[in-house]
Amino acid sequence: MASQVDHAALFAAAPSPYLVLGPDLIIVDVNRAYLAATSRTREDLLGRHVFTAFPDNPADPEADGVRNLDASLHRVLATREPDTMALQKYDIPVMGRPGAFEERWWSPVNTPVLDDDGHVAYIIHRVEDVTEFVKARRAIRPSSVQAGQRLEETQALEAELYARARELQRLNEELRQAHTREREVAVTLQQAMLHAPDLARHRDIAVRYLPATGSLNVCGDWYDVVDIAPDRLALAVGDVIGHGLEAAAVMGMLRSALSAAIRALERPAQALEVLGLYARSIEGALGTTAVKAIIDARSHLITYSSAGHPPPVLVRHEGRCELLDQATDPPLGTRLQHVPRPQASVSYRQGDTLVLYTDGLIERRGEDIDVGLGRLMDALSDCARLDTEELADIVLARLGVASGGCDDVALIVVRL
Repeated sequence: MASQVDHAALFAAAPSPYLVLGPDLIIVDVNRAYLAATSRTREDLLGRHVFTAFPDNPADPEADGVRNLDASLHRVLATREPDTMALQKYDIPVMGRPGAFEERWWSPVNTPVLDDDGHVAYIIHRVEDVTEFVKARRAIRPSSVQAGQRLEETQALEAELYARARELQRLNEELRQAHTREREVAVTLQQAMLHAPDLARHRDIAVRYLPATGSLNVCGDWYDVVDIAPDRLALAVGDVIGHGLEAAAVMGMLRSALSAAIRALERPAQALEVLGLYARSIEGALGTTAVKAIIDARSHLITYSSAGHPPPVLVRHEGRCELLDQATDPPLGTRLQHVPRPQASVSYRQGDTLVLYTDGLIERRGEDIDVGLGRLMDALSDCARLDTEELADIVLARLGVASGGCDDVALIVVRL
């Protein structure tokens, strides 16, 4: 039987100083090493904002410890990744002497602790106090001219290394800001490419779009909703191979082409045939999967065709699920010669639900796709009578991608 580890005692006894912050940067825990390093008690720190407890030294015009630490902590909150800081001069207030600060040098690392939904629940702020080392190097006195020369060379090297570390930190911050601007532009462009004006007329349709975690928040998955007079609704989801800006650019071209094709041809199979021919002229488009479905409100028929895409799911009002897998063909551009694509139809009743999605919702590394399909249908069956918005959120949560996953996810839920 495995021994039980007392994690509270382990944290308290850790030799490195640790401070635990909430997402609001309020101090929620601290170990003994940190208290010793800062000459504080738990009562001095717990419940206080970290920068209230440790403000910048007002007597130091070059003090930037608060600014640098704040930037690092917010990077951790935004990226959910650890952040290692350069050597910092960060003076701390002297307890019992208002307005007095003592010089301190630190080597910090900030690490997120995620909750079950993937959000940052805590930040572990670990520091190594190197103040004594820095001061000791300053205090060395040479015993000879030669020793003095070596000392001057060593001190010059240390100063150079510190200056380079600070310069590297500044450049890294500029790169992060540039990356943020690039991501904001990319997200804005993709939101424009995914705009579906007809969607606003349908309150019983929910859509979700989740780029893979760690990406620029842009991806090659897409969804589309198009009204076709008089009483038909065309739906599509697709998946371009890859992630990032290149995949998103290809996605925008294919989505627009398919949206135009369905308006002109009105048959899902024909629209996908045209899209397949177009995909051959676009670098990066081959191997794209897509599914197109048309809902006819007069005949109560769903007509669909798939180009290598996971099958839509028709959820009956009572909770029974049917896979729409009778019209599946290879992905776009994979055949050497043009071949007509298959098409199938299925009837529906009022109150049924149609679900279209991309493979990031169901596929998991090392797991058969049928397992993911089964997991999806179980979730849909259990929640068949919920409204579409609730159903979409529960499906994402049940399949573990509510906060994003390893692959992109697009999802459409339609109440028929």
